[in-house]
Amino acid sequence: MPNTANVESEPSARPAALDQRTLWQQAHEHLRDEIISGSLTPGTELNEVTLAESLGVSRGPVREALGRLAIEGLVTIRPRRGAVVRALSNEEFIEAYQVREALEMMAVRLAVPKLTAEDLAAMESLIEEMDLHGEAGDVQRFFEANTEFHQRFFRAADNRMLAELYRQLRGQIDRHRLRSLELRGDLRRSIVEHRAILWAAAKGDVERAVHLTSEHIRVPQIRLLVEDQELASPDVGSR
Repeated sequence: MPNTANVESEPSARPAALDQRTLWQQAHEHLRDEIISGSLTPGTELNEVTLAESLGVSRGPVREALGRLAIEGLVTIRPRRGAVVRALSNEEFIEAYQVREALEMMAVRLAVPKLTAEDLAAMESLIEEMDLHGEAGDVQRFFEANTEFHQRFFRAADNRMLAELYRQLRGQIDRHRLRSLELRGDLRRSIVEHRAILWAAAKGDVERAVHLTSEHIRVPQIRLLVEDQELASPDVGSR
């Protein structure tokens, strides 16, 4: 049975009223963070009135925020029934990562010839951050540094349409980050892969950097496909 957002039953935990200058953007950012972090789980019903009261705004900004979240694929708007947080299937996970792979390969291809010494130093620093956060078991901060590493390629690529497509996809990808980590096994392999990508980029080896990026993003896809095949043929391993 779908959950309902718990904003009514916990008034003391309600967030502070949102900045009146950018109401729908603030509402969108708040709800998006709640969905991506897992605080609002798939199936949670999002009632406009309840959310508006919780966030200290009118229903208009909440409605606009929910519409944007629907465009990003994070919620489903049901006529006369309100919005609900979407559950994403394994098939959608694979599709999202296939699109991510294509976008990131293009970004790396465009970016590598344009990377500056400052870019490379910043990316090296981000890998060090990932290493530290991984050792500390701080998955949230690990993924923040990881996201910034990949964003560096998109900024250096300097292609606004490519960057916007990637931004739209990030909502789907971010929701799967814990699942992605589970499929990878641990964070150490990811850090090694990032170092290899940066090494190729620093040498100006475009094709090697593109290939390594593709392999890095494909790891969770491959393992999920294997899992699906094993589930479809449960007797394979028992012979």
